[in-house]
Amino acid sequence: MAEAATTKATLVGKLETDVEIKASAGKFHHMFAGRPHHVSKASPGKIKACDLHEGDWGKVGSIVYWNYVHGKWRGKGAKERIEAVEPEKNLITFRVIEGDLMKEYKSFLITIQVTPKHGGPGSIVHWHLEYEKISDEVAHPETLLQFCVEVSKEIDEHLLSEE
Repeated sequence: MAEAATTKATLVGKLETDVEIKASAGKFHHMFAGRPHHVSKASPGKIKACDLHEGDWGKVGSIVYWNYVHGKWRGKGAKERIEAVEPEKNLITFRVIEGDLMKEYKSFLITIQVTPKHGGPGSIVHWHLEYEKISDEVAHPETLLQFCVEVSKEIDEHLLSEE
């Protein structure tokens, strides 16, 4: 499921996984690009809120703040800048610029790309986490990747219930 690649010298790593969903690629992408403040309705146990701090929803350079519940980061947050939005590829990239993750990582980049399934309904959500740990003692964020998988499934259920 998850693949990790790191180099000890730089403490840099990547984790990625795919999640099969029933919803369309466009609808799932729009949840993060156009209405991330609705993710808390789809996944209320994990995502408490997403607030716009600067700019416009889904626009490059905009700043959003996620309030989430995950392991030791219970009830914490992440301030993120939108680095890329490619609607034709159903892709969005967030760079964490402040928050609890920055206590253990020098940098953290999250890319979400959704592609329609070939030969049938549904889509594949591809999560790609790129990071640089502050030290060797910091764990790779496998639990955060699993968190993303769980949120994806909850968003999928929510989107299907809206149809």
